[in-house]
Amino acid sequence: MKAINVLSKSTDQTLELGEKLARHLRKGDILCLEGELGSGKTTFIKGIAQGLKIAPAKVHSPTFVLMNAYHGRLPLYHFDLYRLEAIHEISSIGYEEFLYGDGVAVIEWAERLGEFTPKEYLRVELKHKGENKRFIKFTAVGERYSPVIQHFADRKW
Repeated sequence: MKAINVLSKSTDQTLELGEKLARHLRKGDILCLEGELGSGKTTFIKGIAQGLKIAPAKVHSPTFVLMNAYHGRLPLYHFDLYRLEAIHEISSIGYEEFLYGDGVAVIEWAERLGEFTPKEYLRVELKHKGENKRFIKFTAVGERYSPVIQHFADRKW
């Protein structure tokens, strides 16, 4: 596994990171986001949406449903597993067609996937480092995502 660490110093930089990442995403990509409440997961996803030609204002955490779908350059399937009570609930929505389908799947609270965790994905861990600062760690799980995160290796944020 290859990992890259980035320090975002503002909400705008977190949005920009998501937007830049989206330029390298393709059909069937899966991003698993982890981080405590308020760590910037939804902000990061708004940046991804912007990079996929989706208005960031449309993006909100699907807290009371398991998934929202947005359509842009590629479909964006935004899962939020925070309120997931039992892992079998995810199978009831046919998650496989979204995770392995024609768009990009982004999963908040991905650590709750358990046995449903994909074999290959990009892990994005967000941690508070101050009022607007976020430590963001990108980890490539599988070969597909190593070249994707390499784009962040040489950039100072």
